[in-house]
Amino acid sequence: MKRTLSIGDTSKITGISEKQLRHWEKQNYLNDIERVICGERAYRRYSEDQIKLIRKMKECLDMGFTLNASARLAKESAGKGGK
Repeated sequence: MKRTLSIGDTSKITGISEKQLRHWEKQNYLNDIERVICGERAYRRYSEDQIKLIRKMKECLDMGFTLNASARLAKESAGKGGK
């Protein structure tokens, strides 16, 4: 079973706020976020690959790239087996 992290833990280890993570998902910069249903609530769970993508996006943002460019570069890097 693959390890996943909650949105809170993902926020802490990536330095990206929970609000920003939700926004990125809504804007389709992050896709296929797993949801765990508990009663009437659904909790986001982030995989290790998604966390690597978020870290790469943050790295690009910190270098001055736009969010759109950061997401594209991070996805290209992930597609090439980059970290």
